[in-house]
Amino acid sequence: MHEIATVPTQSINPVSTARIGTHPIHPMLVPFPIACFVGTLATDIAYWRTTEMMWADFSAWLLFAGLIMGGFAALAGLIDFLSNRLIRGLPYAWFHMAGNAIVMLLALFNAFVHSRDAWTSVVPTGLVLSVLTVLIMLCTGWLGWAMVYRHRVGVAN
Repeated sequence: MHEIATVPTQSINPVSTARIGTHPIHPMLVPFPIACFVGTLATDIAYWRTTEMMWADFSAWLLFAGLIMGGFAALAGLIDFLSNRLIRGLPYAWFHMAGNAIVMLLALFNAFVHSRDAWTSVVPTGLVLSVLTVLIMLCTGWLGWAMVYRHRVGVAN
């Protein structure tokens, strides 16, 4: 007697629309603004402790680079979010998007603050904005991790 083979049902993972081949672009870009904004916090702390102008300059450049790369990452993430209803159906995705929008707004405001004279650009406002940016990024990074590792967003079937 012949047995009928059954194919196990697999859930289809939410695919990334913004991709190169099968590789999603958003996760390729997000490490750059993360490194820049964490670097801004580190250089703000260094300036606060030493008052060496070089650290305030580094902060301003890191903010600029983080905003540029963050804009590209946000664009890729927004394309994925808007083009796939499975991604939009995840509550994590909404919080991830909103939190990262707040990060970008804080970083933009911080860049304007850092355009002032060195001491007033870092202490206390720039330093506080850098801390808030990094704390929010910890939360949004956790949510992004959950979307990939729990809900398999952008993971090949």
